[in-house]
Amino acid sequence: MPAEVNMLYLLGALILGYLLGSIPFGVIFTRMAGLGDIRNVGSGNIGATNVLRTGRKGLAAATLLGDALKGTAAVLIAAQWGEHAATIAGLGAFLGHLYPVWLKFKGGKGVATFIGVLIGLNWIAALVFAVIWLGVAFATRYSSLSALVASAAVPIALWLLGQPAMAAMVVMLVALLWWKHSPNISRLLAGTEGKIGQKG
Repeated sequence: MPAEVNMLYLLGALILGYLLGSIPFGVIFTRMAGLGDIRNVGSGNIGATNVLRTGRKGLAAATLLGDALKGTAAVLIAAQWGEHAATIAGLGAFLGHLYPVWLKFKGGKGVATFIGVLIGLNWIAALVFAVIWLGVAFATRYSSLSALVASAAVPIALWLLGQPAMAAMVVMLVALLWWKHSPNISRLLAGTEGKIGQKG
């Protein structure tokens, strides 16, 4: 395949991923349910954790599923153009969720979409994330810390699985995920981060 054509496929994969990733399911579902704009609730985040603050567990679950599946869909669709295109589409989907053009580039923190991208790229890496997340959550009851530790382990897992190029791309996702969790990191260091199941 000529380099020019290959670059067009990669660009198309990036755009496809971004458009799918930028679908704000949290905003859409809460508005459909008559709850107004989720950005005016709790932390103002568009993700499932903040949707849960509306008291609607079903909507939160739907948001979680939607945010994950858009990442998986982007990867699987672009995989028809090759592994590199699938990887680039995953990056696009993650960027779309974090910085959706429809919401003036103010999106979510990306954990669900990160998992969805991993499911599409390498299910073993997704399993590694899930196991570590559950382990840290059980030990500490900090959801944010669980996501941070689990995400950091994923590039290592991909490298050990013989996927160095994919691991390099995921390092970028992890860096962005940690950046979006900066407030959580500050609260963790200060000892003021809320724990799973904690009220108030």
